[in-house]
Amino acid sequence: MTDTAIEPGPGPLPAASITPPPNPAEALARQLTLAGEYEAAGRLDEAEIVLNRLLAEDPDRPHALHLLGLVSYRKGRTTEAIELVRRAIALMPYAALFQRNLCEMYRKVRSYEAALLAGRRAIELDPKDPHARHNLGVVHYCRLEPDDAIACAEAAIAIDPNLPGPHFGIAEASLLKGDFARGWEEYEWRFKLGNSPPLIPNTDRPQWDGAPLPDADTLLLIADQGYGDVIQFSRYIPWAVKRCSSIAIACSRELHPAITQLHASAKIFDRWDDKPEFAAWLPLSGLPRLAATRLDTIPASVPYLRADPAKTAEWAERLATLSPEGYRRIGLVWAGRPTHTNDDNRSTALSTFAPLATLPETTLVSLQKGATQSQIGTYWGRAPLINLGPEIRDYGDTMAVVESLDLVVTVDTSVAHLAGAMGKPVWIMLPYSPDWRWLLGRTDSPWYPTARLLRQSASRDWQPVMAAIAEELSRGLANPGQNWHVNAG
Repeated sequence: MTDTAIEPGPGPLPAASITPPPNPAEALARQLTLAGEYEAAGRLDEAEIVLNRLLAEDPDRPHALHLLGLVSYRKGRTTEAIELVRRAIALMPYAALFQRNLCEMYRKVRSYEAALLAGRRAIELDPKDPHARHNLGVVHYCRLEPDDAIACAEAAIAIDPNLPGPHFGIAEASLLKGDFARGWEEYEWRFKLGNSPPLIPNTDRPQWDGAPLPDADTLLLIADQGYGDVIQFSRYIPWAVKRCSSIAIACSRELHPAITQLHASAKIFDRWDDKPEFAAWLPLSGLPRLAATRLDTIPASVPYLRADPAKTAEWAERLATLSPEGYRRIGLVWAGRPTHTNDDNRSTALSTFAPLATLPETTLVSLQKGATQSQIGTYWGRAPLINLGPEIRDYGDTMAVVESLDLVVTVDTSVAHLAGAMGKPVWIMLPYSPDWRWLLGRTDSPWYPTARLLRQSASRDWQPVMAAIAEELSRGLANPGQNWHVNAG
C-alpha cells in the first residue's frame, strides 16, 4: 500500500473562555485523525479500538470502515480487510483512495482480475494519482504482463518523476522480459523505496563507478539483499577483483563459507565495527549494472562455488548410514524465509511434496530450515525422509549435503541458487508470478545451466507442478542413467 493516510480533520478550534463541546462532525473527525495517527505509527491495536468504537456507534461510517480495513490488512487479516473496504466503497463509491487500496489488497490474495478492476477504477476517479497507477502496474506484473506494467509505471513517473516505486516496477518488469539494459539502470531505485534500510552507516566514501582503484585502496562490497541474491551476484566478485585487487565484503556469517571462495584474500566481516578502511563501496547487487550484463553475457562459469571435500566426506558418510543402500537421494526445500515480502507467493508446505513420498528406491532429504521444519512431524510416506535441517549450521554444511545428493527439488529459495552455483542438478518450483531473475516462460536459466524451472500455470496451484516432478522421477527409476542436468521442458 503506497499511502494509507486519511483526509485530515478540521483545524484547531478558536480560543474561548469556555470551550463548547465539539459538534458530532468535529468529534468524528478528531477520532478518525487519532486512529489514522495510530495506524501510521504502527500502533494497530489502539487504532482498532478507536475504530471499533466509532463503528459500534454507527456501522455506516465509510472512513472508519476504510481505515479499519487498512489496520486489518496490516495485521494479516486480508480477507476481512477487503470486506471492510468494500463496505466503505458501497457508502462512498467515488473515493479513489478506497479503490486504490482495494487494488493492492486484492493483489495480495492474488485475485488479479478484481485487483485490475479496482486499480482501473481508482485511476478513473483520480487520474493524477501516481500511486494508483503504480499499484495497477504491480498487478500487471503479477499477471505476467510486463509491457502493461511498464506503461503504468511510466504514467506514474510522468506525474511524479521522483516516486521510487514505479521506477523499481520498471526495473523488475524489464528484467523479467530480458531487457537488462533498462532493467539494471532502473534497479538502482531500489534503495529509495520506503522499506529500504540504510545500506551503509556513516560514510563519506563514494559509491564505486567501476573504474580501477589503486592497489592500496580497498573496495567494500555489501551483500545487500537476501541470501539467494548474494549467491547469485557473488559470481561478479572476480570481475570486481580485476579492477580492485583489495576487496572487503560485508555479509552474514552463514554465507562466509561460500563467499570466501570467490576471493581468498578478501576481508569478510559481519559487523560494521569490523569494517576496514575503504576507498569506495558498492552493493553486491550493483555489479551486474557496472559489468553491463545483458541476457547473452551473464557470467556463467559454473560451478563457481564448491563444497569442502572434508565436510562432504563427513556428510556423505552420515547419509550412507541413514539412507538405504542404492536409493537415490533427493533434497527438498518447501519454504523460504517467512519475513520475505513475497514469501506467501513462493513458498508452500511439505504436504505439497506428497507425490514424492510414494516413490520407490528414493530417500528424501530435508534441507529445510526454520519453523516450517516442524511439518516433518506429520510426514508418513513410503520414501524415507531424513531431516538434516537442525544439523545444518551454515552454507558450508548445505553445500556438503547438496554435493552428496542426486537432485535438489526446491521452491525459489537460497538453496536453489546454491545448488545452481555449484553446478548441481536442481529443479526449481516457481509461482505463476515469479521473481524477475527466472524470466518468462523458460524451463532453463542463463544464470544456472544445471537448473530446471517448473512453473505454475495458474496462481497458487502447485499440484500440476508436483505431478510433473513425480512423473519425471518415476520415469527416471526405469532409466537409472537419467541425467538430471538436462533442461528439458
